[in-house]
Amino acid sequence: MDPLSPLISALHDEGRLRVWSLVITVFGDSVQLRGGRIANLRLQKLLGRIGIEPGTIRTALSRLGRDGWVTSEREGRNSYYRLTAEGLAQFADATSRIYAPPRTSPVTEWVLAIGPDQPGVPVAPGVVLRPADQAAPTPECAVSGDLSALSKAMRATLLTKAHQEALTALFADLDALAGCSLTPLEAAAARTLLIHRWRRIVLRHPEPPIDLLPERFRARDPRAQVAAAYGALTQSAEIWFDTALQDVSAMPSAHPDFGKRFRQA
Repeated sequence: MDPLSPLISALHDEGRLRVWSLVITVFGDSVQLRGGRIANLRLQKLLGRIGIEPGTIRTALSRLGRDGWVTSEREGRNSYYRLTAEGLAQFADATSRIYAPPRTSPVTEWVLAIGPDQPGVPVAPGVVLRPADQAAPTPECAVSGDLSALSKAMRATLLTKAHQEALTALFADLDALAGCSLTPLEAAAARTLLIHRWRRIVLRHPEPPIDLLPERFRARDPRAQVAAAYGALTQSAEIWFDTALQDVSAMPSAHPDFGKRFRQA
């Protein structure tokens, strides 16, 4: 049985696949810290392993080009793609959020903040709850202290239905990967699928500390589990990026910042 089958099926069963978004995941996870460009052949091999046809990839790249995200260049018989300056500008904040390290200490002080654009878990219209040590713009009003009570009923409402469904799908992917023996290409494809799902969760939903998760999720810290799976996949995945394909050279060595992903500074 294909070890990636559960993850591939889950991806394709979610409705119309936005391949252009999957390509952006590849750039952010596997290209930007390896010289910043990728050969069309390598991209096709990677995405082909998860069931994406070459024609669909070309269409996605064409769209990204029209939208100002990527540019292409020819080198011999090969086409290479890289992000434009405008595309790169979109990456900094997203990258820091996706690969931030898991929290390693319990929350000892909380802030209930009121104001626009405040990060945290919404608990009422215009009001969020977050750890006091979380960076944030100055709120219009804030109260800090212990979290002395949080009922099961309220805890169950702190994540939207869509967020809970996304976490359920994430844990299913993590469970499917546990204990798998993967080839380098399979590891690279699995890491892409994992980060693609994680990226969409992080960029679409607030990320609560495990203290605020509904009961059925509290035993599993999503960020810690993604970080562990990422580390387990990376050694084998990087072998694939270090390997030449036909007449396409190996990708440049990873930037030192790559080793800082999901790790405390």
